[in-house]
Amino acid sequence: MSAPRPENETQLAKGLPGLTHHITGHNPSGRAIVQATTPAKWTPLLNDTMAFNVVYTTSKFPPDMTNDADLQAHTALLQKKELGLVNPNGTVARIVDFGPNSEPVMHRTKSLDYGIVLEGEVEMILDDGVKKVMRRGDVAVQRATNHGWRNTSETEWARMFFVLQDSEKLVVGGKELGEDLSNAGDAGTGH
Repeated sequence: MSAPRPENETQLAKGLPGLTHHITGHNPSGRAIVQATTPAKWTPLLNDTMAFNVVYTTSKFPPDMTNDADLQAHTALLQKKELGLVNPNGTVARIVDFGPNSEPVMHRTKSLDYGIVLEGEVEMILDDGVKKVMRRGDVAVQRATNHGWRNTSETEWARMFFVLQDSEKLVVGGKELGEDLSNAGDAGTGH
């Protein structure tokens, strides 16, 4: 078994391993290479009870990888510091750390999301009161529902990996259900 990885410099979550991003590409002859290796950069939110780490984004679907167009768009988007939870017409791969006994932030995004628990135990809460406890390896498929996440531990941080894909408008019962980040505070900024 390998030695535990040290925490990232900007990481809030004590006791969780630091993360590294490896982005692949191609050399001029078309062979696969590792184009970039960088430590995760964390953005603290909600009075340091949560932190976001944006792994990668795309700004159109399907992405254009010729001449690194997707990589250039990703870099430009992060430099603008205007990324919300969802990237219009694209995707966002994000890791979220939840502090011990964190309060759920109810929100709805106009997106199809895959959420995977990497560390700890997280409770998924829906606006109808349904609660599902998710453990390491469990996956939630969020289909533009109003939901929140709560770390169930009193002492340990929890970590989830999300992929958010922009979606068409959702209409249920003749009513459009749009994005609702009114309870999200600074977590709605997505950085």
